[in-house]
Amino acid sequence: QVQLVESGGGLVQPGGSLRLSCAASRSFFSISTMAWYRQAPGKQRELLATITHDGRTTYANSVKSRFTVSTDNAKYTVYLQMNSLKPEDTAVYYCNSFPVRGNYWGQGTQVTVSS
Repeated sequence: QVQLVESGGGLVQPGGSLRLSCAASRSFFSISTMAWYRQAPGKQRELLATITHDGRTTYANSVKSRFTVSTDNAKYTVYLQMNSLKPEDTAVYYCNSFPVRGNYWGQGTQVTVSS
């Protein structure tokens, strides 16, 4: 059974930082390249970053140099360190595989960047 539990979101001022976590089920994590996505109100879900099991990463241009994706393979957890946050980063953030398999998504975690 797939399980994805995101956490760590909140309200932060522009320029601030947050670290998101996503705990995945063992079976799902073990066979997946993991990724972070976000969806802002009225917009399509956006792929932000991917990470393979050997640590290779990719980033969307919108977050490159500000966000860092990492994993703890022993805990089946993927992280997203977000620095220099901007109001346009406000969205619900999700983790999932890349590419997405099936239609399962966790509940996401809300990030709001506002002064």
